[in-house]
Amino acid sequence: MLHKEILNVDIDLVGKAGSFSTAEPFPHIVLDDFLADEVISQICRDFVEYDDYAWYTYSNSIENKKALNNWNIFPPLLYRLFSQLNSDSFLLELQALSGIQKLYADPGLHGGGLHAHSRGGKLNIHLDYSIHPKLKLERRLNLLIYVTPDWQPEWGGGLEFWSHDNETNKPAELVKTIDCKFNRAVLFDTGCKSWHGLPNPILCPEGIVRRSLALYYLSAPRNGISSRQRALFVPTKEQQGDPEIEVLIRRRSDVKQSSQVYRTLTE
Repeated sequence: MLHKEILNVDIDLVGKAGSFSTAEPFPHIVLDDFLADEVISQICRDFVEYDDYAWYTYSNSIENKKALNNWNIFPPLLYRLFSQLNSDSFLLELQALSGIQKLYADPGLHGGGLHAHSRGGKLNIHLDYSIHPKLKLERRLNLLIYVTPDWQPEWGGGLEFWSHDNETNKPAELVKTIDCKFNRAVLFDTGCKSWHGLPNPILCPEGIVRRSLALYYLSAPRNGISSRQRALFVPTKEQQGDPEIEVLIRRRSDVKQSSQVYRTLTE
């Protein structure tokens, strides 16, 4: 186990292997009170302000969020937390939980680190990239930790899990919505046609931000898996049939063009 000063001492990842593997629509677990009280409290105090210059902004019709993975900006405790969650000891627990024989951390936090959504924030349903663009390993697990105190469910922002339609190779139906409750962690397998997102614009009051930490864990590429190196989005119901959205999604999923559309103005 991680040191009790970091992770809630009552959290037993290995003991939840059965629950993880049988969860629908793809393997996942939800862990409340994930971090020790004093740790989550300090992280809330240290979390980078939403208007800080350091954030990378995604602003277009399919995603409206900010992200930050610069270790040099992380305060000491946050730096230590990310280090612990990328440690060999934590990887061993994740392996026992998931049944994946060998996992690797992503010390560069590619796509991970700090995430923030203000009022109007959203993230269309999507599949994560399959192959890490630098390490050439397959992305297998996603760990999210929510760090906004007193978040109200009526503001939205819940993480949606959708089933997969084999005929269309697109999401079929909404199976589960996980509220972004304070100090809740969600761990899920991203390699099982794992459609997820928060497609409905968040309705939190101005000045309140949906804040989270994100880490991803990798394995050697499996035979026959997709070589996709960028996320694959789908339009919302209201966007279906819109040719501009279709072009945006196509460009967003292309390695050479994706950087050109991240900051497109949200319509």
